[in-house]
Amino acid sequence: MLVHVALTGATGFLGLRLLRRLLDTHPSVTVLAHAGSGDALHRITRFFELTGSPETFTARLPGRLRVVETDLAQPRLGLSGRTFQKLADGLGAIWHSAGSINLEGNLPELRRTNVEGTRHVLELAAAGRRKPLVRHVSTAFVAGARRDGVAYEDELDDVCGFENAYERSKYEAELLIHAWSREHRRPVLVLRPSILVTDLPPHPELPSHPLQVIERILRDARCAADPGGPGSRDSDESASSGFPGPRDRGPRSSGPAGRSLIRTVGHPHGRLNLLQVEHAAEVMVRLAGLAPSGGVDTYHVVHDRDVPVPTVVDLLERLVPLSIDLVATKPDTPSALEALLDFYPGMTAYLAHRRRFDDTRVRTQLGPSAASAPVGLDYLWSGLAPRGRALVLSPGAPPAVLPSVRYA
Repeated sequence: MLVHVALTGATGFLGLRLLRRLLDTHPSVTVLAHAGSGDALHRITRFFELTGSPETFTARLPGRLRVVETDLAQPRLGLSGRTFQKLADGLGAIWHSAGSINLEGNLPELRRTNVEGTRHVLELAAAGRRKPLVRHVSTAFVAGARRDGVAYEDELDDVCGFENAYERSKYEAELLIHAWSREHRRPVLVLRPSILVTDLPPHPELPSHPLQVIERILRDARCAADPGGPGSRDSDESASSGFPGPRDRGPRSSGPAGRSLIRTVGHPHGRLNLLQVEHAAEVMVRLAGLAPSGGVDTYHVVHDRDVPVPTVVDLLERLVPLSIDLVATKPDTPSALEALLDFYPGMTAYLAHRRRFDDTRVRTQLGPSAASAPVGLDYLWSGLAPRGRALVLSPGAPPAVLPSVRYA
């Protein structure tokens, strides 16, 4: 039976792709937009225009999308009692994709957005007379600061602590989900994506993805530490995109000409799980179509092959005039640039990860179609590099993807 759905975070990096998938199967969607954040309908329409949707599709959006301005941090989403109840009673499913992904945010602020926001979405679900189904977008990184081994879908604990306040806030939101499900005896779908990426070139009207944020942090730190250096986008255009990869360089105390050296803690055999955002949205919507168990059903929405940390380092070096050395411990005497990057520990911690995410449940439910195309250096380059700047691969470069635990 087709039900009416509401979606939070519809103007975000993942939310826009979820919205596109939901519109494939639903005649209309209620967008729970953040009050005061601008014209949500316009931003949604621009995304679909910029990403090649047919004009017939975008022309119908005003009639298919109902935008309700809300404040997830407030009880009743900041709505009047009557408006809140009317909204709740009209829903058959609620997708909660909104949240802060600020890796450097403080815990109180992240709790306000990620934990209290989840609490108030659950209040909406509890109030609805149709008992709407809840689909909650979490993160695979609730696995916390355990850097080795395998993280399983049924695990949810804080034994190893967390790399940053963002991870803790998402963990606490999942605890809230479990408590709510038990109290109300209602099913909840929890979706844990890994790091989501795209090969769409950057555009000022498109939302950023995590690697874009990291690139900007590195570029800003480079400029702040050396205002006269080649840290501007214009100067980067003349830099060779064929700069030697990590395996071509030995230990050094300074980077090549024009490049500052950053020593950051990382593992030479580290691995990161990066997944195409479009594939993630497709998998999530398919999982939502499965019959619920009655409790909390948790799925890792991850790639079946990891990307080596040296490939990510190579990518960042091609984008920003920096040379990055992975070291075992923090430098005793950090440079000005390294000291600046110490303000972003939540970002750099992942370069030391060798952990893998088990996705047995997803593969069991969806079969081979759950697998995604490889995410390699060329794909990542397309989603980060300025238009027209070609990628030149170095001879003898390391493999861009690593087999997952089940293929190793």
